[in-house]
Amino acid sequence: MDARVRELVKATVPVLKEHGVALTTHFYHRMFHHNPELKQIFNRTHSESGKQATALAMAVLAYAENIDDPSVLAPVVELVANKHASVGIRAEHYPIVGKHLLASIREVLGEAASDELVDAWAVAYGALADLFIAAENKLYTESANRDGGWSGWRSFRIADKVRESEEITSFYLKPADGGTLPEYRAGQYVSLRIFVPDWGYMQPRQYTVSDAPGGRQLRVSIKREPARGDVPAGRVSNRLHEEFGVGDVIDVAPPFGDFYLHEDRDTPVVLISGGVGITPMIAMLNRLVATAPQRQVHFLHACRNAGVFAFRDHLTAVAAAHPQVKLHVRHDEGAADAPARLGTLDLRELGEAVLASGTDYYLCGPADFMQSHIRTLHELGVGSERIHAEVFSTGGVAV
Repeated sequence: MDARVRELVKATVPVLKEHGVALTTHFYHRMFHHNPELKQIFNRTHSESGKQATALAMAVLAYAENIDDPSVLAPVVELVANKHASVGIRAEHYPIVGKHLLASIREVLGEAASDELVDAWAVAYGALADLFIAAENKLYTESANRDGGWSGWRSFRIADKVRESEEITSFYLKPADGGTLPEYRAGQYVSLRIFVPDWGYMQPRQYTVSDAPGGRQLRVSIKREPARGDVPAGRVSNRLHEEFGVGDVIDVAPPFGDFYLHEDRDTPVVLISGGVGITPMIAMLNRLVATAPQRQVHFLHACRNAGVFAFRDHLTAVAAAHPQVKLHVRHDEGAADAPARLGTLDLRELGEAVLASGTDYYLCGPADFMQSHIRTLHELGVGSERIHAEVFSTGGVAV
């Protein structure tokens, strides 16, 4: 991009700060109106709640602010490319998105959107699209060429269905074609795709693979999302809980994700989770005790009460069999049987072992839960390079 293009894009930063969400909301409405086939790629719940539009607005703003050196956005590109690959966004979709994004700039900004400005954004968008296409093609190629791997959607049969808590149920999935599974990294996720009758089209959702790699089946542990205030119950999670059972077939995409256990080190590990954020931590814990018994592990988990505490028996058994594993579980309310206690999860109160030099910290849970613990870690002197976080929603958290 030449200097004039960068100058014009940067000049839109104040407008994007003020009108970015209005622009991206208009964009999604426009795109789905003209290309309704794309509705089955995007998460409709996030679209209707405004999360998708807000996340895109923030991404566009960040790109404009860093147009002189987009390399600083590399972690975001990796995060988004993995999410795109997991739901099947391909190179042919980018011209469609670009057409509607540029049209939305004209329609929302009106006279402020000069031909020169729109042309500059066309160049900038093209450069960004090429970056994502290259990153996603690399992921698709690696996935397809891995032993047992594939690209796109593959049929899996539910081999077992196990209730883990009042809210979370595990689904054990085996390839319907009888083939093998690829290796993946503990903490990564797969996308499941099912038909939603109320909406009349397929919908994908991403769920962590909640067990270590190396088995003959994938396990995903799914929280049933209830209605909360004006937010309706989760269409996909509730249908999976209520209507899918052993023998049913589901479309599954390959494992992807940039949040995973780093196995190239032997330093201590602290796994911190809230609620259903326990699922990647179980996969990491199982991997650690199976392949790296020399690494000290502190497993920290917080949830509302004993009824929603998933994997309690498994965690207790792992800690009993592996002395390098220490459990720290807190409930907000009700009775708390071992290994849980009533109270708040506070890193400052857990002792020096949790803050040992060189420790890696993995966090997953609600955004405010993670932001609070990340702030505490920084206050205690932990650098961002040792903090790894995943949020089960559109967007992310800063480390």
